[in-house]
Amino acid sequence: MEDAKAKRITFSKILCYAHSMIIGVPLEIKNKEFRVGLLPSAVYQLIKRGHQVVVEQGAGAGSGFPDTDYEKAGARMVAEHAAVFQQAELIVKVKEPQAAELPLLQSGQMLFTYLHLAASRDLTEGLLKSGVTGIAYETVNVRGRLPLLEPMSEIAGRMSALMGGYYLSKHRGGNGVLLSGVAGVLPGKVVVIGGGTAGINAARMAGGLGADVTILEVDLERMHYLDITLHSAHTLYSSEAHLMDLLPSVDLLVGAVLVPGAKAPKLIRREMLQRMRPGSVLVDIAIDQGGCAETSRPTTHDDPVFVEEEVTHYCVANMPAAYARTATQALTNVTYRYVELLADHGLKEACLLQPELKGGINIKTGEVTCKAVADAHGMKWTELSL
Repeated sequence: MEDAKAKRITFSKILCYAHSMIIGVPLEIKNKEFRVGLLPSAVYQLIKRGHQVVVEQGAGAGSGFPDTDYEKAGARMVAEHAAVFQQAELIVKVKEPQAAELPLLQSGQMLFTYLHLAASRDLTEGLLKSGVTGIAYETVNVRGRLPLLEPMSEIAGRMSALMGGYYLSKHRGGNGVLLSGVAGVLPGKVVVIGGGTAGINAARMAGGLGADVTILEVDLERMHYLDITLHSAHTLYSSEAHLMDLLPSVDLLVGAVLVPGAKAPKLIRREMLQRMRPGSVLVDIAIDQGGCAETSRPTTHDDPVFVEEEVTHYCVANMPAAYARTATQALTNVTYRYVELLADHGLKEACLLQPELKGGINIKTGEVTCKAVADAHGMKWTELSL
């Protein structure tokens, strides 16, 4: 009887750990990227489910989560960046792999992170060469929504009003307009192109500051929603003619355009910026997808702005990293369930259980499986097969 009982217990353990996986959380090495892929609480839950989690020392420090928090959660801490990539079957990051990380990736690994591949052919080719399966947060589509992108779009949208207002100050090269105005002085004018998650949050924050806000949008149903919910903002159908009419009086222009997975359309041409007043500001939230202004180029938190056509451009490609603790918590809230699913069941079974996960697979073992990415670079598109 005892032997039979022991066998049942052993078999039970085998079932419990049949899908045990090693998950790696490296330190982000992109310039001023302080976020981390998983919270200590998420690590604890994964370990509780029978998985192993390898965390690089210092990975959570920038977000206010010291190594001791991960150690208490049961993580295996490693000192070397490469060690995480060598040991992990599933790598959970925040930002796309940097050039130094591409050689560390191994064929057969899963990489779960923001990829924004349409903006970088070099990165796309590097991932193809590595043989990894690249699953992008920003293309997981659930009934027309992008739930893994939305929290960061919320933060970037809200930041756009704060950063734009700051760079309008005269000592930062701006035109000296205070967005809120004061008694007897009209507020500054803000135009937001795009009424999605980033756009609506930009408008809410700017409106909360007291600015005069106009949102340009093409979706009529979305405009009705914006009109009902944003009492402090005006809505206007998005067209080049309408934008050209607004530009001479705009103090802050926010580009919040998104085509899921694809390169952002260049809606703002150089000659259009020439209509804006000297010292006005453009915040291009779409810069991680290539930017929606012809004059935009990626900048960093170390050197966030540049001037073109006498307009200050703020084009930081990882805006939410500035508020890393809030951003990490918001990100893990939405990504954890998918990390758990991939760890518990592997890629194929996870996609069967949650079909929307398939939309996140941009690269699979040397093939581009996201049509928008393939179209952006003129590459061959292969329909996903699991």
